[in-house]
Amino acid sequence: QVQLVESGGGLVQPGGSLRLSCAASTSNFNIYTMGWYRQAPGKQRELVATISSSASTNYADSVKGRFTISRDNAKNTLSLQMNSLKPEDTAVYYCRASRLGVFVYWGQGTQVTVSS
Repeated sequence: QVQLVESGGGLVQPGGSLRLSCAASTSNFNIYTMGWYRQAPGKQRELVATISSSASTNYADSVKGRFTISRDNAKNTLSLQMNSLKPEDTAVYYCRASRLGVFVYWGQGTQVTVSS
């Protein structure tokens, strides 16, 4: 069992920045593919970015060039640097850990609101 706890959400103006963090309670953090997903009101949860155990990254087209995903295996931490935020980035952001496509864990989510 892996517990994931997100932090760093909040209210930010359009064009601003936020940094989300996800702390994982596992000593095997390095073997998990990690990801950030988001869910806006009335919409399905969607992929934002993923980072593999070998640090290969993947981004949704809507965030490419604005968001950066990273991991610190020594600290069991996943991060998402979000720049040039837009109102359409408003959502609950979730941290996800997966292994072999079978073992999947989710955090409780953190709210990001982009509004003037």
